[in-house]
Amino acid sequence: MSKGTIVIAMSGGVDSAVAAALLKQDEWDVIGITMQIWQEREGESKNGGCCSLGAVEDARRCANKLGIPHYVLNLKEYFNNNVIDLFISEYSRGRTPNPCVECNRSVKFEELFRQSKAMGADYLATGHYARTRYNETTCRWEMLRAVNSAKDQSYALYTLDQQTLAHTIFPLGELKDKSETRQIARELGLNVASRPDSQEICFVSEEGYTSFLAEKAPETMQPGPIVDKEGRVIGEHQGVAQYTIGQRKRLPGGAGEPRFVISLDPATRTVVTGRDADLFAKGFIADKLNWISIEQPEWPLAVSARIRYNGTASPACLFSGSYEGSVHCIFDEPQRAVTPGQAAVFYQGDVIVGGGTIEQRAE
Repeated sequence: MSKGTIVIAMSGGVDSAVAAALLKQDEWDVIGITMQIWQEREGESKNGGCCSLGAVEDARRCANKLGIPHYVLNLKEYFNNNVIDLFISEYSRGRTPNPCVECNRSVKFEELFRQSKAMGADYLATGHYARTRYNETTCRWEMLRAVNSAKDQSYALYTLDQQTLAHTIFPLGELKDKSETRQIARELGLNVASRPDSQEICFVSEEGYTSFLAEKAPETMQPGPIVDKEGRVIGEHQGVAQYTIGQRKRLPGGAGEPRFVISLDPATRTVVTGRDADLFAKGFIADKLNWISIEQPEWPLAVSARIRYNGTASPACLFSGSYEGSVHCIFDEPQRAVTPGQAAVFYQGDVIVGGGTIEQRAE
């Protein structure tokens, strides 16, 4: 007997293909959906990233192999308005965004969720490595890290709400190793079993994000001064957007300790440099908060705070921020390269309690 109808977001990669297979084995009526969010660029191979024509074709072939229906949704304009525009806007403000977080929030778990309900689906699934569970004591759904800590993607999912969590399934969350995923794909004869994982921003070409910004937002690539932390000019750059906190590349050399970017001032197009020791901060202010697994925090709140996708969560304490809707995070030990625009995600054990966007470092 079928458990119900579920839509699986199929990117053309091995993770979503295996997630679809596991759902079918678990007696769901599975519908595969691939989101067309970025068109082919001139000179780009059809076998490009997760947004390429090749990825759509791979997803369709996997769906056919699994015997499930497959549809393609054209969400290019929606993606452009909600993800790419924000990406450009954040870099123009001297910040470093994480477009995957916004894509998950507004595209995969908002618009795709809406489209799934319109198709009569009861649930939505993705190939993310993460877990959910219902807490009988708090009567709330919780987001948890994946069993496979090396592939855990919970950091990029902190924006989900209770309604979404209640109707979302992550079939890969309990797998212990990525090799299990590829082995399942090989056993099923899926052509994506050996497809490499996507590592880069999906809408940025091999030339990198700076080339993308130079084309789409040339105003972010205006020259300006590179200064030391005392304000002395030590060089010139060709665009603040080429820099992020903690960066060493594209800085002038000099005697003594290496230089790193410690702050950016887009208003004056200034890149400020300092020593590695200058990158460490005791804490930060974050806003645009989402308390995913708890209703509201009680201050102070002991957590482990993760400030970048590939970073390690560090012990910290949260306090009510200086303005409404903000939080002040203080680390037990100062952390390196706290970067405005990046997501800060707060854990208690394996449970994400919430997260937000870093606004500024704080002492």
